[in-house]
Amino acid sequence: MTLLSADTLWLLIAMLSAGACAGFTAGLFGIGGGFVVVPVLLVIFNKMGVADNVAVHLAIGTSLATIITTSLRAARSHSKRNAVDFTVVKSWAPWIILGVVVGLVIASDADASLLVGVFSAGVLLLSVHFLFPNWLAHKRLNKTMPEGRAKATLATFLGGISALLGIGGGTITVLTMTLSNRPIHQAIGTASAFGALIAIPGTLGFIIIGWGKTGLPLGSLGYVNAIGWVAISAISLLTAPLGAKVAHNLNPNMLKRAFGIYLVITGTFMLQKSVTSVFGNSVLKESYCVSANSGKC
Repeated sequence: MTLLSADTLWLLIAMLSAGACAGFTAGLFGIGGGFVVVPVLLVIFNKMGVADNVAVHLAIGTSLATIITTSLRAARSHSKRNAVDFTVVKSWAPWIILGVVVGLVIASDADASLLVGVFSAGVLLLSVHFLFPNWLAHKRLNKTMPEGRAKATLATFLGGISALLGIGGGTITVLTMTLSNRPIHQAIGTASAFGALIAIPGTLGFIIIGWGKTGLPLGSLGYVNAIGWVAISAISLLTAPLGAKVAHNLNPNMLKRAFGIYLVITGTFMLQKSVTSVFGNSVLKESYCVSANSGKC
């Protein structure tokens, strides 16, 4: 008698692999790992027979939960090297949290195809940054970080889009800080702290909006799957410090380009899934109308 079936073993390996990559990228690039975790979880939940609309919300919510672990761990590692600007973190926190709330309100009523489409667009835009890491490397638009309305707008957008995508908002943070004349290592470290600010209220929100929903797999708390959360978080705890160490000791441009290629492949796959879902549903609806001889569709 085998303790684990082939399917169960595959699911466990997939979650642990996603966690390892998520932790490493969180430490290396200052991102929360959501661009790795969400696509993997979506495939896993679909394979488990979870309906698309539930699977997408569940993947995003669970991804945000795992970012709590990866971001806090990465931020702690960067903080030991004095690479987290806590003044910026405290100043931006209220607006980021407001943005997360707005994102949760939108996500609660959004269908799967919209969320997947937004995610794929975000992934493809992000891939440009990683494929061409030197594009903005030496550009400086401001001498200081944005203040006033600019800060409020950018921080609110950061929180909102991150909650919708299930990410930690690291790329926007790193770009903003480096363009504002901040050292790259400080930008990455501060981005890790922002990830926790986004992930904690985001996780609570997805638990609430998914509470009592039908069709959730075993171990789910609303739209957060506790099994995936624990499995991914456990291994990411080990790999986040490794990514932070690499960020401080090596030139990561080659790794960035490789990650950029991964993002292009992932974004294209997700976009195709979104388009297929939208047009597939339209075709099915039209076919039903014709077969039913109904003019009301």
